Amino acid sequence: MKKSYLFIPFWILLIINLNVQAQNADFVAENYDKKEYQIPMRDGVKLHTVVYSPKDKGQAYPFVMQRTPYSSGPYGEGKMKTLLGPSEKMMKDGYIFVYQDVRGRWMSEGDYDNMRPTVSHRKKGSKEIDESTDTYDTIEWLLKNIQNHNGKFGQWGISYPGFYSAASLPFAHPALKAVSPQAPIGDFYFDDFHHNGAYFLSYWVATSVFGYQHDGPTDKPWYQMVNPGTKDAYQFFMDMGSLKNADKYYGEDNFFWTQLKENPDYNEFWQKRSIIPHLNEVKPAVMTVGGWFDAEDLYGPLTIYKTIEKNNPDSYNTLVMGPWSHGDWSRERGFQQVSNVYFGDSISTWYQHHVEAVFFEHFLKGPADGRTKLPEAYIFDTGKNEWRMFDAWPPKEAKHEIFYPHANGTLSTEAPKGNDESVFISDPSKPVPYSPDIKFNFTPRKYMADDQRFAARRPDVLVFETDVLEEDVTLAGEILAKLMVSTSETDADWIVKLVDVFPHDTPDHERVQQGTHLSNYHMMVRSEVIRGRYRESFSDPKPFVSGQKTEVPLQLQDVMHTFKKGHKIQIQIQSTWFPLIDRNPQKYVENIFKADDEDFIKATHKVYHDADQPTAIHVQVLK
Repeated sequence: MKKSYLFIPFWILLIINLNVQAQNADFVAENYDKKEYQIPMRDGVKLHTVVYSPKDKGQAYPFVMQRTPYSSGPYGEGKMKTLLGPSEKMMKDGYIFVYQDVRGRWMSEGDYDNMRPTVSHRKKGSKEIDESTDTYDTIEWLLKNIQNHNGKFGQWGISYPGFYSAASLPFAHPALKAVSPQAPIGDFYFDDFHHNGAYFLSYWVATSVFGYQHDGPTDKPWYQMVNPGTKDAYQFFMDMGSLKNADKYYGEDNFFWTQLKENPDYNEFWQKRSIIPHLNEVKPAVMTVGGWFDAEDLYGPLTIYKTIEKNNPDSYNTLVMGPWSHGDWSRERGFQQVSNVYFGDSISTWYQHHVEAVFFEHFLKGPADGRTKLPEAYIFDTGKNEWRMFDAWPPKEAKHEIFYPHANGTLSTEAPKGNDESVFISDPSKPVPYSPDIKFNFTPRKYMADDQRFAARRPDVLVFETDVLEEDVTLAGEILAKLMVSTSETDADWIVKLVDVFPHDTPDHERVQQGTHLSNYHMMVRSEVIRGRYRESFSDPKPFVSGQKTEVPLQLQDVMHTFKKGHKIQIQIQSTWFPLIDRNPQKYVENIFKADDEDFIKATHKVYHDADQPTAIHVQVLK
């Protein structure tokens, strides 16, 4: 499905958006009543819940709920949100919108637990709780105590609220008919704070948000963000040194920092917090939404969709993946751009009107027979800038293909014939930056489509690229890098980046970052890291044997991208990515969070291009 877009000047969009916000605030006040409740759960803990009901009582409305750790406010009589529900469209269509502070957060009672484990069984009369039981008990109470409803519930949420949406699916309440986990956290060891065993240092500042219990219900923040005192994150973390030196910022009272430090491996602590193993016997209709450039939660939406599809083949289960960074689909900026790459205008509004609203309308107000006229997978091609519709994801028609890096810097579908190698020195005292920008973000965003020329020109980044393409090449589906490597020391991280190299004559658009040009732009399409010690098992780390050739499999997240005729496909391989991830000492230590500064040493790394066991990038190609 191809759409054309108009490029609208930013100042016009700003004026339009300010006017829309004011109109929405007036609409909420004129058309909705707000009530706040303390709803008791089965263990007696009360959760603060805010209900916005349409003033028009002439019909029955379905509920649409969001459960959040980020506040259901504004709190107090007469203080109302300026936008309700997932979109302006749904707000004006009319639903009973419910917002709830999860236990231990803001105005709710109880203790907070990050990614609270799901109770895998249900005993009649049991007081055991998890996010599923809290959702169940909330729905039960609302059905009995709120008027003018039609008995049907929907739930949605983005990021952490996306996890709470997914967590409602196990043992779901019968009234829960439609759930849309959006950018959901699936597993904290593969989303957000970790990627394949590497700690995402860029989230370190966010530890304040998730690591402190409050003394009781409060409408004000009870945690204080760390002030690094600088805009230069790279220098700040280099000056900090080993992560053991971060203890002066987060003491023992920050329970999440302690959990991170004490559980570097994928042990029972993390395993029981994953929602993925519990996505069985899913009864509600599910529409999972994600962004191809979501720096926070890309593993979650793809894995949740695939798991539900595998375990519940007869359930209504669909996927939407657009050209968005984290949560962009909920905001209309007119233009959609990540880093310097422009994808079109009004993509978010199109999705809200023609996909999201259709899904909820069908299952909450309509026939709910699954005949939504939506495809199994609405997928945006980030190279051609167009929507594609598939009846399965990955597409059944995609063919397996292998690209091989060669020692001369080329990348081709022809396997190596000799016994060559590429060599680089990785120095933790001068790690490769993940971005050309000087900044200190709460969490990263734009790097997912950033220009990679700054990295390609470093001696500690290996670069392999195809000849200029004579025809379009569309990658659609999964990517697996099978690396054959060695190190002179006993540990190493391995980062693989898939890059689209633009032609030299690519023109700029008006929002290209100052100092950057799209001529020869190296657009990062996909990237991932694995901490090498976890190459065989994330729960059972193993050091490298110095100089021994070793296979390191690295599963990148899925992709839907057409490398156009005239472009080049490039692969970059490196071992530091700072301060996106923490530095690996490269000398094996039991717990990198507790490494000493003197443990960080240089290492010589090799990537092998042997005829019998070559480094290979496995992809799926649409012909």
